[in-house]
Amino acid sequence: MKKTLLTLVGIVLLTFLAACNAGEASSTKKEEKKVLKMATSADFPPFESYDEQGNFTGFDVELAQAIADELGYELKIQDMDFDGLIGSLQAKRVDIVLAGMSATEERRENVDFSEPYHRSGEMFIAKADQQMEDLSNLEGKVVGVQLGTIQEEGAEKLAEEYGFEVKKVDSANILVQELNSNRIDVAYMDKTVATGYITSQGFTGFDDPTTSSPGMAIAFPKGSELVEEVNAILKQFEEDGTLTALEDKWLSEYK
Repeated sequence: MKKTLLTLVGIVLLTFLAACNAGEASSTKKEEKKVLKMATSADFPPFESYDEQGNFTGFDVELAQAIADELGYELKIQDMDFDGLIGSLQAKRVDIVLAGMSATEERRENVDFSEPYHRSGEMFIAKADQQMEDLSNLEGKVVGVQLGTIQEEGAEKLAEEYGFEVKKVDSANILVQELNSNRIDVAYMDKTVATGYITSQGFTGFDDPTTSSPGMAIAFPKGSELVEEVNAILKQFEEDGTLTALEDKWLSEYK
């Protein structure tokens, strides 16, 4: 009798513990968030860079976080060279790319894009002692561009017509270093970013009159189911003032 009673008590306890463990596992599963893996090239202020504490910061970073919040995802950001971003999407190592990337037709062959969230344009910048007023001043000069960017493509088209040499580097920060050390004469980059360097470095510059920027957009692997959801969120952000607020915070001084 005692043995039977002990056996019953044991069964009840085991059943109770199993139920508790199952409840904990279910609760943990419910608390887990899906992860939105984003790649960027954090050398492109004010869109993406690092703050003094080593955290990602900038327009694109805050936009990505707002999108992740709307989707109910946890955002994880991976930094890499700009010319590796498309490949990371093709290999499906990341879900999205926000990196001030222009949605060109050439890139659309390899990735999908959201609707544009910002339009800027391109600009040539040089040290203040250089006479740089228009494209005719580029003859015989060395023009630096960042690998994989729309500016690399544009510079190659303009080089033959205007007689300058194109030098390609890995990042916008290196472009500025090359400019300051006289290893290039001119840097060709996104206008918003260039305006920031004109202010911080005392450079001079002029707008590229030949370009018509397709606009910056979020890139996805081909066939991603996120495109439609993210486009709906971008439309919502445009209507409720979120995009305007981000532009006022991050881009107002660069206009």
